[in-house]
Amino acid sequence: MEPFRIVIGNKNHSSWSLRAWLALKQTGAPFTEILVPLRQPGWREEIARWSPGGRVPALHHGDLVVWESLAICEYLAEIFPEARLWPEDRAARAHARAMCSEMHAGFMALRENMPFDLRNPDKRGQGMAPDVEKDIARITGMWSECRARWGSGGDFLFGHFTVADAFYAPIAGRFHTYAPPLDDVARAYVATIFALPAMQEWLAAAEKEPWRLPS
Repeated sequence: MEPFRIVIGNKNHSSWSLRAWLALKQTGAPFTEILVPLRQPGWREEIARWSPGGRVPALHHGDLVVWESLAICEYLAEIFPEARLWPEDRAARAHARAMCSEMHAGFMALRENMPFDLRNPDKRGQGMAPDVEKDIARITGMWSECRARWGSGGDFLFGHFTVADAFYAPIAGRFHTYAPPLDDVARAYVATIFALPAMQEWLAAAEKEPWRLPS
């Protein structure tokens, strides 16, 4: 098989990079990582060298370039069926895809008020607003539904790790940073994401990064 290269942004700040990176990591396939420090001199031009959309992440597989996070996850699920990146059950799979699409296009209040920042402990308790509370209620409600309906096979949303977990891992990161009030199911799920070896690897690398983006 042709080698994989994944182009990502700063691990402390690039939530979309984390999603695709976790999915690729779950396949077990070896890959090369190309990290472009965001908002540093020449960063837009450097990303444009690797991504036709001018954004990260971008997956290179031989001559193929996949430059959008959900498309990357779908591609990986197709070529690595043994990784079980989508639930086997048809209803669960449809639900997981709908959750990913909602994450892809929604929760703007939470994103704007709680920017992704894994290593800043001073943000605990910040970012709460009525619209953020609505986003959190929606997200944690979906987590509870998934755990109750399909989570019996493990500690992830659909039991085993899926693309849905990759897509909601940055939300778990935000909850870890800002520490909003959460129910028991949500707290347990955040702990599950942070116990994932790939997530621990990402966090360790984020801690070592010298760059910090402005708020």
